[in-house]
Amino acid sequence: MSRCTLSRITGALFLALAVAGLAAAQTPAPDRRPDEGVGPFEKLVIRGVTLIDGSGAPPRGPVDIIVEGNRIAGIRRSRAESPTADHVVDARGMYVLPGFIDMHAHAGGTQKAPNVEYVYKLWLGHGVTTVRGVPLGPNQWVVEEKRRSAANEIVAPRIFNFQIPSALDSPEEAREWVRNAPGRGIDGLKLRAFRPEIMEAILDESKNHGLGSTAHLDQGGVAQMNALDAARLGLDTVTHYYGHFEALLADHGVQPWPVDHNHDNEQHRFGQVARLWDKIHPPGSKEWKAYLKEQLALDTIFDPTMTIYAAGRDLMRARTAEWHDEYTLPSLMEFFQPSHAAHGSFFFYWTTWDEVAWRNFYRVWMQLINDYKKMGGRVTTGADAGFIFKTFGFGYIEELELLQEAGFHPLEVIQAATINGARTLHEPKGEALQFGVVREGLLADLIVVKENPLENLKVLYATGCLKLDEATGEVGRTEGIVWTIKDGIVYDTKQLLADVREMVAEQKRERATEGGE
Repeated sequence: MSRCTLSRITGALFLALAVAGLAAAQTPAPDRRPDEGVGPFEKLVIRGVTLIDGSGAPPRGPVDIIVEGNRIAGIRRSRAESPTADHVVDARGMYVLPGFIDMHAHAGGTQKAPNVEYVYKLWLGHGVTTVRGVPLGPNQWVVEEKRRSAANEIVAPRIFNFQIPSALDSPEEAREWVRNAPGRGIDGLKLRAFRPEIMEAILDESKNHGLGSTAHLDQGGVAQMNALDAARLGLDTVTHYYGHFEALLADHGVQPWPVDHNHDNEQHRFGQVARLWDKIHPPGSKEWKAYLKEQLALDTIFDPTMTIYAAGRDLMRARTAEWHDEYTLPSLMEFFQPSHAAHGSFFFYWTTWDEVAWRNFYRVWMQLINDYKKMGGRVTTGADAGFIFKTFGFGYIEELELLQEAGFHPLEVIQAATINGARTLHEPKGEALQFGVVREGLLADLIVVKENPLENLKVLYATGCLKLDEATGEVGRTEGIVWTIKDGIVYDTKQLLADVREMVAEQKRERATEGGE
């Protein structure tokens, strides 16, 4: 078999897995109804909040935040008198944060979520006001959804369109694909572990056109293109864990796969990758430190997406999460079930051995991420939801919790979820920040929550979290995010989430009717 033929086969397999469920575009989001969100206003005031601005600064307040149109016009110490405005959000005693940025987003496709409205409202209901689709869906479909979101014609986060190049056989072919990308409405590139000469051409050409880049350095090519190889060629972001551990292998040049390994069997694939945890130079070793120092010098960004693999270390918890009944569509839950046909549905016979390996893997992976952060490296947040028992929105908040488990202070978690993602999206085009921090002059993308998220990140889940009322002795729940503000438009998350619950209930009713027939 020729090298080019092998490259095409490997590329085709990766693309098939990467866009699983995206073969047919979902039903576009319906036009925003008059009762969906209020604003933007000539003058909106969010009154009496404690501000967590996303920069890493400590909370302060109470403050009033003045929004004019879709931009923050002022932040002032809160006053006793009611401010004059076209609309006032009374948030006294609450907390305000920048809108969250999901740097690894897919919309799921028709097999999982026939109507993309379901996905958008779950994101907004969890405070996600910007997504980087990698990809979100087929290119022309995404371009139109991006336009409609920017015009606020639909209820949706702001969309950045990253697309996967097709299988490429030569540097010239790679450069041509990249040169044509901006004209097709593409903001950046989602790459796999291309051959070195292909990767070099893609990344070199991408810099000429202001295109960002992120890479899932898949096992089919990572032996030739690990995370350090790619960063040296100019890759902006390493997503997932792929490529890090392979760059740190201690006694092998490639992962020592079992001799009966079949990578098309996804339980083999996902079960074995965790076995890398003790095959690398150990945390704190000179090789470990040298690796992180070089990545820091290259300004590489880590977007770990730990949430998407977390089921591997505790399958029962992921399968029985309390939000599945009301918030996970039956079609999505079906996709999650063990299946050789659905990407990421690899739990054919998941064992204690597998879970222990993943727990060990996470321990080392988390230390790698935290050590990089401590050195000054940039870490962002992405969920990759829609696979492996991760429901949209809920998976994103779990990613924040996992960063805290890795050793991040909650203020550092919020940094990763806001300003770090914004910088990563703006820098390729040399743009100044437009969102990602609560600051005068920037876009009004904000989250308002009753409870202090620095005290407990669980209060950000749509389902809230259990809390004993000390006065009454009754067990209740926190409320989750109260308002999500995108582009100066105030969305009541209770309404967004009620719409999602109705979509789930409606699909259940339809299936029950079909079953009865």
